[in-house]
Amino acid sequence: MLRVTVEDPGTGLRLKVEGRLAGAWVPELEACWRRLSSQSPGVALTVDLTYTEFVDLAGRYLLSLMHESGVRLSASSPYIKTLIAEIGK
Repeated sequence: MLRVTVEDPGTGLRLKVEGRLAGAWVPELEACWRRLSSQSPGVALTVDLTYTEFVDLAGRYLLSLMHESGVRLSASSPYIKTLIAEIGK
């Protein structure tokens, strides 16, 4: 299961991703990201993966696409921080 919440802390937009970014949930996050990006062009976007438990290969690919397009990825767990570091290489 995956829950995506859009937040506006005043410094850009944040997609808060909670749960498992895997399987059928990956296209759901992609649709949310693309919709938000088209509605708010030029606005800084952060994907908060603090409460993300697991990312499968498709999820990793999506996060790579997001990162390449300028989206900032953030997390606090060692697992997701390592994943983000690998994506940033």
